Amino acid sequence: MFFESVKIMLLGMATVFLFLMIMSYLTSLMSKFIQQYFPEAPSSPAPTPRAQAKRSDDKAKVAAIAAAIHHHQTTQN
Repeated sequence: MFFESVKIMLLGMATVFLFLMIMSYLTSLMSKFIQQYFPEAPSSPAPTPRAQAKRSDDKAKVAAIAAAIHHHQTTQN
């Protein structure tokens, strides 16, 4: 009885190991296929943001945070 359970365990482990080996091989094969037939497009350089637009965004964020804090403090009391 014990040896039968060991045989079933080893058969299951071998099956899982074989499946993982096949899956690993097929994944690497698929990766090579995709890289060969569908190469990545070259990325375009990101446009540089203007400094003045960033300052106005910062002012808007500060105003929104101040308004949220004021609203929170007035609703707490």
